[in-house]
Amino acid sequence: MKTKIKITPSTKRELRSLGAKLREARLRRELTQSLIAERASVSTDTLGRIEKGDPRVSIGAYAMVMQALGLLEGWGNITDTLGEELAKEQLRKRAPKESS
Repeated sequence: MKTKIKITPSTKRELRSLGAKLREARLRRELTQSLIAERASVSTDTLGRIEKGDPRVSIGAYAMVMQALGLLEGWGNITDTLGEELAKEQLRKRAPKESS
């Protein structure tokens, strides 16, 4: 049985923001939904859902639209600032004493 994923409000906001940015990028390029949908191998309905930030659309479909718009490069570069800070805190404050 599939487990239903509960999407948090902050995740929904981020997806809506991403969708809006993808729509703006498409419009700035003066490209139609049908052209981008064709290039991304998705339906125009799916592209519309992506541009609205629908969390039920696969991440792969979002990535294909980004590629069709020339925005995919660098998308996977994630900066883990919190993880880096935690790692620094775990480092020893002093070097171990040398044994004689």
